[in-house]
Amino acid sequence: MTIRTLAGAGVSALLVASVATLSLSHGAAPAVATARVDPKDAKAAADCAADAQRMLAKKQWDKAVKLAEEAVGLNGQDAGYRALLGAAYLRAGRFASAEQAYRDVITLQPDNGRAALNLALAQIGTGKWDEARVTLDAHAETIAPADRGLAIALAGDPAGAVEVLTVAARSAEADAKTRQNLALAYAMAGRWAEARALVSVDLDAGAVDARLGEWASFVRPRSASDQVASLLGVTPVVDPGQPVALALAGTVPVTTAETVDAFMPGRADPAVEKAVVADAAASAEPAEPAEPAVAMAPAVPAAPAPAHVIAAQPAGYKVAPAPRRAAAPAAAAVRMPAKGDWFVQLGAYQNAAVAKDGWGRAARRLPVLARLNPNGATATVKGASVYRLSVGGFARTDAVALCRGLRARGGPCFVRGGVGEQIAAWHKASPNRLAKTAPRGKGAQLAAR
Repeated sequence: MTIRTLAGAGVSALLVASVATLSLSHGAAPAVATARVDPKDAKAAADCAADAQRMLAKKQWDKAVKLAEEAVGLNGQDAGYRALLGAAYLRAGRFASAEQAYRDVITLQPDNGRAALNLALAQIGTGKWDEARVTLDAHAETIAPADRGLAIALAGDPAGAVEVLTVAARSAEADAKTRQNLALAYAMAGRWAEARALVSVDLDAGAVDARLGEWASFVRPRSASDQVASLLGVTPVVDPGQPVALALAGTVPVTTAETVDAFMPGRADPAVEKAVVADAAASAEPAEPAEPAVAMAPAVPAAPAPAHVIAAQPAGYKVAPAPRRAAAPAAAAVRMPAKGDWFVQLGAYQNAAVAKDGWGRAARRLPVLARLNPNGATATVKGASVYRLSVGGFARTDAVALCRGLRARGGPCFVRGGVGEQIAAWHKASPNRLAKTAPRGKGAQLAAR
């Protein structure tokens, strides 16, 4: 079911189950063993759920949340009630609570693609883009490609979204929504020419510029929740999390994290175009271990110094040679990224000089970059010339891993195809140039996958 027709807002409709009109499946067999529900509790739960649906229809989100929580409290093993609770949480702007609710739905109904899509949106809204991509990959067979593609873009992988949506747009079942989702993915990937061409298929010429202007704002969110909140038409709030009493037996409730200024796909400084984040679903690079604490040993009385005894050296005495220091072990061979057509964009700057400073900052965050060649390409964004800084010519998996390593250290990046990059002129002229071509199997270690 469509949450909202977003044509007027310039954002393609994204199917989010259970948000507008909910079809509850109380009779569905749960995926885990359950205790029998008292008939009175079952009736009361059904009444609360019906009232919650009415509150959703009236846009009284807080009341809907309260009623849905009551329904789940009375019959926590009903996947439909938990889906209703997740919908209410999403509408109330409580993404962390919605994440837990939809996790519980999937525990009860592992093949519920609608719940999986909503779970991914909730994860995106809380900044858990890696987890969202894992969710979308795991449920790829049960989520409609048009919806999954746009969700992938929202989760920070616009290049991957374009791949999924291109296939969907070429199918016989493709409709205007599919094409517009692909157009938006193009825009989020910075491919504005393709976005314009595709938008023109379904809109009059006079509406194309307005649509692209709205998308230009959409692709530059300032917080983790901006894009999902825009799709849902909600205002994010401080979320205390789902009540512990509603936790599904055998599950661990999701706890809310402290608010951080997380990097979002497409986040930009108003003056220049910034990078967006894209990578494959994989584990984050492990943090370096902290230095071990050193405990002070208790003081002990000094022993009296022994008398200095001089003894005659025996015949044939030789001075033992000083022990030799063991040679430091050779550094383990590390692997250079495999060659390919993918680049990691590190930012877009006013000029090459500013980009050079940006490269230095990125290399300090992720030292492996010092072994690689920075690339530059000029582009025109909103009539202004910008210098796109990137590193690449890699296989996609390696480009994704490199971007992941930089993101793990707080740096912005995203993965995209080539746009005519050349090795930066200032790097060619540098006397301290470190990057060299290395055979596969040697060189710089990429981030852990």
